[in-house]
Amino acid sequence: MDIVMNPDRSQWAALCQRNIPNDDAIEQSVREIMDNVKQNGDTALRDYIARFDHFTGPLAPLSEAEIAEGASKVSPEVADAIRRAADNIAKFHSAQLHPDVDIETMPGIRCVQRAVPIQRVGLYIPGGQAPLFSTVLMLAIPARIAGCAEVILATPASDEHPIAPEILFAAKLCGVGRIFRMGGAQAIAAMAFGTESVPRVHKIFGPGNRFVTKAKQLASRFTAIDMPAGPSEVLVMADESARPDFIAADLLSQAEHGPDSQAVAICSSEAQARQVCDAVARFSAMLPRSESIASSLSHSHIIVMDSIDTAIDFVNLYAPEHLIISTRNPWQVADRITAAGSVFLGNYSPESVGDYASGTNHTLPTSGWAVSFNGVNVDSFMRRITYQQLSPEGLKSIAGVVTTMARAESLDAHALAVDIRTNKI
Repeated sequence: MDIVMNPDRSQWAALCQRNIPNDDAIEQSVREIMDNVKQNGDTALRDYIARFDHFTGPLAPLSEAEIAEGASKVSPEVADAIRRAADNIAKFHSAQLHPDVDIETMPGIRCVQRAVPIQRVGLYIPGGQAPLFSTVLMLAIPARIAGCAEVILATPASDEHPIAPEILFAAKLCGVGRIFRMGGAQAIAAMAFGTESVPRVHKIFGPGNRFVTKAKQLASRFTAIDMPAGPSEVLVMADESARPDFIAADLLSQAEHGPDSQAVAICSSEAQARQVCDAVARFSAMLPRSESIASSLSHSHIIVMDSIDTAIDFVNLYAPEHLIISTRNPWQVADRITAAGSVFLGNYSPESVGDYASGTNHTLPTSGWAVSFNGVNVDSFMRRITYQQLSPEGLKSIAGVVTTMARAESLDAHALAVDIRTNKI
């Protein structure tokens, strides 16, 4: 990792750049997949699943017996860990439910706002070498709490490698309705448009590789998605009270997600920065995903800044997915953070706890989108509908306001709809 000493503000934009190549070939390929699935349904979907996932089995979702059999292969230790994590996630997300808004704005004018669950949602869960069963919990639990009528799950499988038992266990635990063996852009297309076998969903959630990310972006023209997504990232903000080995471990926990991930540390001195570098090198040699980590670290940075105020300004510009504040008074710093997906405070709050089991959600905005997007929560699975009811007296009391504004906008029929009810016509 390179060390950047007290960069001028003119350099900050470059330091905030993520490693997200603009790959026109990927976009073209994904567009073709999306169009083909939209036009040809199961025929196209079956072809892509065979070609890319190497799965030649049925498009039908797994049966209850298949799910139960797969889930039974999870070790008792892992099963217990999943249950405990699920309990914490459920507690935190249940607390996010809000009562209806019901207010009389004027005598005889009642305004109501109610939360209504999205009826059918689709969850994309990456498989492969590191099946993200934790993401099943992070998406399916708030969907269940919100009251979504139907939750479907898509995850890749092959003829030789079935869906990971941990994914099936988590899905069964969370009450997922249907599980489809399909991955990549074709899975996103199937959920966005619907096919003979896969129902069209009203919103798509979940992370994925560049193909999945691009597919979700294109699908957003036809169905809702959770948020723009990109490679995972962490920023560790440290003063002299932080331990260099803790910082290094946090950077590496993010770097191992993939070669495009980014890990950034802001240190209070050059000496601390070099200690972090040394610890990163020492720990890297102990970890199995060394190539992926090395690639991620090649576009990561350790930045030395001369004041906490300057560091806060940089953090808010960078808008990290994960922010770890390892300072003496972390809450004082946190109160000044305006752009971050999820914040971890103090030396004993590693990002990995939020990834799995503290209760907060790990599906978060990346690539600077934290300036305008929040992470997934119960509200992500709901729509809020407003209602109003006026009595004759209530309408008379506000009629003049409405008709005056309507005619000022040259919308005379709007005024007519009021006048005819108040005996003005």
